[in-house]
Amino acid sequence: MGFFIFKEMNTEQLYRCFQKCQIVSTDTRDIKTGSMFFALKGENFDGNKYAQEAINKGAAYAVVDDAAVANGDTILLVKNVLASLQSLANYHRRQFDIPVLAITGSNGKTTSKELISQVLLNRYNLCYTLGNLNNHIGVPLTLLRITDKTQFAVVEMGANHPGEIKELCDIAEPNYGLITNVGKAHLEGFGSFEGVIKTKSELYDFLRASGGTCFVNVDNEILMSKSEGLNRITYGTISEANLVGEAVDSLYHLTVKAQFPKGWLYIRSKLIGSYNFENIMAAACIGEYFDVDPLRIQESIEDYTPSNNRSQLETIGTNKIILDAYNANPTSMMEALTNITKIEHSIKYLILGDMLEMGDYSDSEHQKLVDYISTMNVTKTFLVGSCFQNTKHGDGMMMFSTVEELNEYLTANIKFDNALILVKGSRVTKLERVLEVIK
Repeated sequence: MGFFIFKEMNTEQLYRCFQKCQIVSTDTRDIKTGSMFFALKGENFDGNKYAQEAINKGAAYAVVDDAAVANGDTILLVKNVLASLQSLANYHRRQFDIPVLAITGSNGKTTSKELISQVLLNRYNLCYTLGNLNNHIGVPLTLLRITDKTQFAVVEMGANHPGEIKELCDIAEPNYGLITNVGKAHLEGFGSFEGVIKTKSELYDFLRASGGTCFVNVDNEILMSKSEGLNRITYGTISEANLVGEAVDSLYHLTVKAQFPKGWLYIRSKLIGSYNFENIMAAACIGEYFDVDPLRIQESIEDYTPSNNRSQLETIGTNKIILDAYNANPTSMMEALTNITKIEHSIKYLILGDMLEMGDYSDSEHQKLVDYISTMNVTKTFLVGSCFQNTKHGDGMMMFSTVEELNEYLTANIKFDNALILVKGSRVTKLERVLEVIK
């Protein structure tokens, strides 16, 4: 049986259909009535096969790139679904003359995005990245949530290979930018630490070419160097910064003192560790720049409660757990370990999971971590994952292939009592499950 060949729609034609919907979906398990479904492809699925199902569940349109399923009415044919989603998002973004702030970095970008968004919500009708939808699909989805009522957009951008930040900037066209930091993350994709720096700096390159403004941590020599010549607003501990601050208590919940035009404010956050100082300062600096009242900035940051296994302080029985099990790389691991060494506590445990996407650097970076741990004064260290299996370690460290194996051992052999426990690793390891056996 044959089928009609419908003409592929261009971006402007697709946009006219989108204007009737204003809601986008990419998953038939969560179809909103009247939405536009994009039939994306993955390694193990083809969204084209679910186009009719999306319509049946209430979608107004389904966008496909398989002519066999298009009907020219509700199931619309394009050349490439992903490219069309990205082009549509860029076209939509161009309809609005609003501040668009892009946030990227090796560590802390999601926490910074959350803090900044909570601060800006005091003054603006805000559209911001939900969760960590920060890739080539998530960024377009965020932009397509902008409406006529939106006054400000905050877009988180993640990357694991060179050129990706440039691609996302070309879609979002930000006029403001923040790079939280650069560290040894996703080395497998970037090839080297220099590759990380180059890729993250693509945000600066875009802002430099378009006349945008960046917010920069004045204490970060790499970022100060890479942002040279840009219109930049700075924050940090150096007196020349536009917003000056310091961490006055960083052991458990971090307190920051920041100097606003009318004087110093103490911001008592619910975040763990001095490494969150730069995230808090970025939020305060951006809020102050965009005319949010300093007292509202203070209140918003203090009210923010970390979630999703990021920088959380949990109490179970007599034990305190620093839970940071969403991601891990050499830079963030060392920051977490350095922080716990500063805390005076007689009983300390480390429960650490593999750092993934290290590529050729995996063995050496995991060994560096193990070597550093051997110099620390901790009661016991439990290492989980295949990457740690390749390291040479001394007494006081135990290896486990999975968190399930670790939990079996802990249940049978360890009774935690008045202990301080650091739980950190890449999210694939699912280290948060260790909380199930801590009494």
